[in-house]
Parts: sequence; C-alpha cells; structure tokens
Amino acid sequence: MILETYRECLSDVFDLAGLTEILQALRSRRIRVHEFVSDAASPFAQTVLFDFTASFIYDADAPLAERRAQVLSLDHAQLKELLGSADYRELLDAEAIAAVALKCQRLDQPFLKDADDVHDLLLALGDLDGGELADRALPEFRDALPDALAGLVEQRRVLEVRIAGTPRYIAVEDAARYRDALGTVLPMGIPAVLLEPAEAPLRNLVSRYLRCHGPFLVQDAAGRFGAGIDVVRGVLNELAAAGRALEGGFTPGGTEREWIDADVLKLIKRRSLAGWRQQIEAVDHRQFAAFVCDWQAVSKRRRGVDGLFEAIEQLQGVPLPASVLESEILPARVEGYREGQINELFVAGDVLWRGLESIGSQDGRIALYLTENYPLLAPPATAIDAELPMRIHEFLKDNPAPFFDDIVAGIGGFPNDVLEALWDLVWSGHVGNDSLAPLRARLGGRADRRGGGRGNSRGSSRRGRRSSMRSSYARAPRLPGSEGRWTLFARATWEEPSPEEARTAQVQQLLERYGILVKEALAREGVSGGFAAIYPVLKAMEEAGRLRRGYFVEGLGASQFAVPGAEDRLRATAESDSALVLAATDPANAYGHLLPWPEREGSRCARVAGARVILHQGALVAFINKGGDQVTTFLGEDEPERGAAVAMLIDGLRRLARGRRNLHIARFDGEERAEERLHRALLEAGFQHGYRGYSYKSDVVDLRA
Repeated sequence: MILETYRECLSDVFDLAGLTEILQALRSRRIRVHEFVSDAASPFAQTVLFDFTASFIYDADAPLAERRAQVLSLDHAQLKELLGSADYRELLDAEAIAAVALKCQRLDQPFLKDADDVHDLLLALGDLDGGELADRALPEFRDALPDALAGLVEQRRVLEVRIAGTPRYIAVEDAARYRDALGTVLPMGIPAVLLEPAEAPLRNLVSRYLRCHGPFLVQDAAGRFGAGIDVVRGVLNELAAAGRALEGGFTPGGTEREWIDADVLKLIKRRSLAGWRQQIEAVDHRQFAAFVCDWQAVSKRRRGVDGLFEAIEQLQGVPLPASVLESEILPARVEGYREGQINELFVAGDVLWRGLESIGSQDGRIALYLTENYPLLAPPATAIDAELPMRIHEFLKDNPAPFFDDIVAGIGGFPNDVLEALWDLVWSGHVGNDSLAPLRARLGGRADRRGGGRGNSRGSSRRGRRSSMRSSYARAPRLPGSEGRWTLFARATWEEPSPEEARTAQVQQLLERYGILVKEALAREGVSGGFAAIYPVLKAMEEAGRLRRGYFVEGLGASQFAVPGAEDRLRATAESDSALVLAATDPANAYGHLLPWPEREGSRCARVAGARVILHQGALVAFINKGGDQVTTFLGEDEPERGAAVAMLIDGLRRLARGRRNLHIARFDGEERAEERLHRALLEAGFQHGYRGYSYKSDVVDLRA
C-alpha cells in the first residue's frame, strides 16, 4: 500500500519528467537561476498559501470565525487582487477597531499629569482643543490643565491658533507646518529657526493624522484641517503609492470608502485574528452540554403536534426507557405535552415504536421511528427459539393486526403465558403495537382511552349499550399489557436497504440528533461495529462538503464531525436564567453519555430510569437518584459561581416539586443535613428540615404549565 502511494504521487501527481528536464537544463547551463526578492507572492504561490480547495470550494462549511481568520492571514495586496478591492468589513472585528482607534488617539486610558506630558502629546497627535486635552488628563490634573496650558503658551512651547475656525493648541515645533500647509496665522515671538519653510507640510500633517486614527473618511480629515477634499485625497493617494496608506472598506456596517494607515491596519488585523482564533478553539464540556440541550430544543420547547413530530424525528432510533418517555422525555421537548398526545401520530401511521430490550419485569427500552425511516434505522431483530413465541410469530404472519384475544384463541394456551411470550417478541424486535396503551398498562398506568382497540372505554360503552341483546355475554378482566392490535414489523411497501444505505441513514440520524458527532456518542446508540463502522461514511460526507471535521470539544476523541452551522451555534448558545430538569436518561443530558460525570468523592451518578439531573447553562448542578430522595450536588467552591449554582439547585428542586403534594429529600451528598451554606439557602427558600430530611410543598399543580 505504501509503495503504491509513492508510485501514485511520483508518477500520477508530480511531473517527474518535467522536473528531470529542468534539472538537466540547469546542469548544462541552458537555464540560469537568478535570485529575486518579491514584495508579494507569485500567482502560483498564492494558490498554495490561500488553499483554494479548503477556502472556496468548501467555504460555506467552515465556521464564520475560521473563514474570517483565513482571509485575514492574507496581506492587503493579495486580498485586493483576489477580490477586486480590499474590503475588510466582514472580516475585521468592530470592537478591535474601536480599541485600536482609542489607543492611537491615546484615549484608552488618561495619562496627562503635567505640562511636559501635554507638550509631548501635541507633538504626537497634532492639534487638539482644550476639551480633547481634558479627555486625556488624569482626574487630579484636569483642574490644573488650564493653568498648565497658559504656562506653556507663555513659554512659547505651545501655540494657541485657529484651525478650521476652531481654537486649538499645537506644539511650537509644528508652527511652520501649519502655516505652510493651512495658512494658519501664528502669534508673535516664535524663534526664527522654527519658522523656516517646511518640506511637504500637508503631507506630514495628513501622515500624522493617518497613523493616529483608525479607519476614516477623506472628508473627515479634510474637515479637521479645513482643507479641500480633493487636496487631502491627493495627499492620501501619494501616501498609498508609498505603501503608507490603504483605501478600502474597513468598518463593519459601513458603505463608503475609507482610509487607514498600513501599520494601524496590521494592529487591527492582529486583534481581530486573536478574537476569531479564540472562537475557533475547542469549547469546554459545559459549553458542549449547553449546546446539546439547545440543539435538541429542551431549553426552548416546541409546540403542538408539529413540534411533537419534529421531536420524534430527532429522537429516532435512540433507546429510551418506556417509563420516562411520556412523563419526562417528550414533555421536556413539547410544551404542554399530555399522556396519549402521541397517539394522533400512531393513528395517522406517521410514527411507530419498537421494543429494544426489557428492563426488569415491567419496564423496557423502546425506540421511536418515523414509519418511512424504520427500514433504514431499525436494528435487525434478535433470533427467537422458544416454541410459544415462534407459534405466535407464525400466527401473526397469517393474521395481520389481531387483538390479543384473537391470538389466544388462535394458538391456545394460558393467556398469561401467551402475553409473556408476546412481550418476548416485542423486546426482541419482531412485534409491535398500534399505540402505547399496552406499554402504559404494563408500567402500571391506565389503558389508553384514544386508540387501544377493543379493550378501550368506548368499546366498553358499546358493549354496555348492547347488554340487553347479549345478556349472557361475559368477558374476563383484560390483562394489563395486552391492549391494542399486534403486528409484525414487515410491510410489503418496505424494501430492504443496502448496508451502505443503512449506514448512511444511521449517520445522518446521529448528526440530526447531536449536531456535532463525537466518538463517545456511539456507546449508548447501539451502533453495530462502533465508530470504525461508520467512519467511512463520515469521511465520504466530509469529502463531499456535507460535514466538517475538527476538534470542537476539548477532552473528547480527536475525530469529531459537525454539520454546517453547528459549530457557530456551539459558541453562540444562549444563556438561561433558570435551571433545567431532565431525566438522567434523556439524550439531551450529555453527562454519562457524551461527557463523563464530573468528579466528586463518593458520588454514584448513573443514567438509570427515574433518575434526574439539574443543569444550568450546561453545567451539572445536581444528580437526583432513582428514588428521588437523595441529591448529589456539584456546586463548586468559589464565589460567585457557588452562590449561582445553589440558586439554580433550589430552582430545579422547586420545578421538580410541581404537581406533587410534597417533595422529600432525605440526604444531600450522603448527609441528612446539607452543609451549612446550602442548608441556610434551603430554609430561606421555604424548605422544612426535620428528622427525615428536607421537605417542600409546592403551590403549582401542573408540571408542564
């Protein structure tokens, strides 16, 4: 493989024959070599430096900060040659321009403390009026500034003149320049040596104005000196020819052509580059966790059936505990979600659910799919070898969508045994149901009132109305978990996808769910073959410009892939003033899944059904165990971060208490009494402390209001 790589490079990519010919001509002296120092790269070298493939063909895939940093690495001449004009408005940072302009004008911090500083400042900046001098003076010197100016004028170190109709002060060393360039009237008593004709006086004044300002319009400079616009523009053109001045667009949001000193532009570019490069740097775990919550819309919930459909579209294929699906995971994404609301999508045939594995005797992990995506995303069903499940499987092949009573009547046997065998088929991925009613009943909830089939309340009402005609009819109590119609996951309209199609769909779904795909995401996604199996698909998508590879999150695997726009959103996640309470098993909770749990001595955090986490702006504030009575906190040690975390912990506990008669916490961090600062904060927030721990009564009834 290595030899073939060398052969391909040397024979197919490099022109070795041409190189040999040139070297032979050099040796025979038919070609001579001359050293030449160029101010700009050659056209060939420019393509190498600018990396056209990465910067233009896939330009839209790169994050905005990186594209700006790449272009800012060019010099002014290259940018003008490539773009036709030197327009930096979308590249330079407005804050960097403002900071450099203040520094050039010595306005970044007051420093004038005596008369000598005033004289030196006038030499550096040129003419200034009294107010402009006061802006640069230290507070303790401002009251003494008028006397200091009067003393300097009396000593003829500073002159008071009128420029553009405004009284200003200039250093006596500049007297001849202002006289010859602007016709300024000078006072008497100036030494003759300082009145000798100045060489290029206006050019000197404009040059100093140039290096002491950020981007400016030519009319601004002309107005400052009271000179003609065309005259000042002519001087600026001379300075541009000498490489001192640059014309173009520099201020973000501006529309007119501006001028700037070449060295000032370099300083602004360095500051802007520093800012953009900081945005390109990998983010920490807290920022990534906040991004995942924002990407999955749990920080800003969707609304209605359309919002529910979008949430399920993003959750396709992820293993979810059935016990928290409708109580925590869907309500975290859809505002006002009520149990059974998903039935509308089941009845319409838009969505289906499939069992993945059993958890204990009643709970289990399931996955939701859009119906048309099931063949692409669903894993293969596991083999069945028991006799009763195989008989049920054969019965369902010949009898599509029967009720449970029909299955019992068709194959015989005890209903309880048939039901357990049927659920074995559910957890192995062979059989599904047309609603979540059997899941709710198996979990201990009531049967579905909206789409369960013969066992629902409407059916009971019809039987009640016909009781006079069928008085002898009697039915045994329905077994919980048997509701609805049962079907095999096999449809004539479904075509078996190729392995490549299935892998591609799986990768696209992972990217849809997380935005930025890291190797750690696959641990709980059930991806057969792991990261190595999907890496060829990721690489192909990257080469096609549909993905971007980079190091986006620090501390995770080096191979990280982001969809276009995700990286910009990663660094611009909106901050929240409230806590976020999620199920520990929620895919939007990055901890214990995409990210490791924060370290804390004695903590036992785990992604188990019934456990919850409290997050604030991506930081893990607390973990609440499955029983809901023990809290592990992650508050930090330093203020003000600790105080803010305590406030978010209390906010999260209050949210958890909504809809309950009483929230009871037996232990904080393994202790019956929380540490003193947290204990006081809990009492102030309305918690009661007794021998059984802490309790809180909420006045809010509806958890999702």
